[in-house]
Amino acid sequence: MKFTINKPVAAVVACGLAMISLGAVAGTASADPVGTPTLRALAGVGSDTTYNVMNGLSEVVTIGGVKQIASYDPIPSSSLISPKAAANCQNLTRPNGSTAGRNALIASLTPGNAIENCYDWGRSSSLSLTAVASATGGLTYIPFGVDAFTYAVAKDSAIPRDLSLNDVKSIFQCQVPEYQPYIPQAGSGTRQYWLQQMGLTEATILSTYTCVKDVKNGAIVQEHDGRVLTKSNEIAPFSIANYVAQGAGVQSDLRGIADLGNMDSKSSLNPTTSSTLKRDVYNMIPTTKLTTAPWSTVFVGSGSLVCTNSDTITKYGYGLTANCGSTTNQTPLS
Repeated sequence: MKFTINKPVAAVVACGLAMISLGAVAGTASADPVGTPTLRALAGVGSDTTYNVMNGLSEVVTIGGVKQIASYDPIPSSSLISPKAAANCQNLTRPNGSTAGRNALIASLTPGNAIENCYDWGRSSSLSLTAVASATGGLTYIPFGVDAFTYAVAKDSAIPRDLSLNDVKSIFQCQVPEYQPYIPQAGSGTRQYWLQQMGLTEATILSTYTCVKDVKNGAIVQEHDGRVLTKSNEIAPFSIANYVAQGAGVQSDLRGIADLGNMDSKSSLNPTTSSTLKRDVYNMIPTTKLTTAPWSTVFVGSGSLVCTNSDTITKYGYGLTANCGSTTNQTPLS
């Protein structure tokens, strides 16, 4: 398949940042809990896509003036965390990605597990309603915002900045051998979502679509990190919300020389109304805690503290969802 080569659109992207209301910016959000209390009622881990916005919410969600949310970054893997005061919650490895966050929360809810009661909620950029053990009580995925995805390429790339979804699929299905597609690390909700949209599976990228890589120069590809794109033939998925927030300075700028492409002739900078690949993002909480404070106060319902801090959600590039706070997505028990 041959594509028409378009000129880079870095200027268009820069101008388009104003399309999403980002509000006043006082600097990037800090990593891990900052200020008192350091150990908080609701400790959570997981998705790399949503950790920055949840860090932002952790600074503004309070009950009686006390911060409730502890949102721990997924990286660096060399840095350990101690989310609770209990001895079994000291110096734990950071769960990196939605799947890792889900697994950590399930382990925390499992009686007798080594990290029992260490985590209270988790971040997830994808919906996974696979059954969990009855002993855990199950998980509820509560949406709080809308993200969208497109593809990113290097600023000097010959890859066109306007492709159809089918064109992008053809690249990730190895039909354009001159291009090198990358996907993020295993366990990433973005990876799971992107593979589904590209018509791929974990099995087929090992057996059939072997051009798709998740390692470059010996390093695992981290999602929404444009620094992986150093050559003109490389392409990777990118969260529009994260790209916008990085450009606006509310989170660390990892774009490198990455440009976003427009998919299906729709703006790559509006995740709520026009993007081809848009989805809700979620916080996972124990189903048994839906009516228990502070989980219920912070996460549950349109009047929850997360949902009513809509300015913070949009500041990080996310669109608002009419389903914010909904508790309909619950895992079955096995």
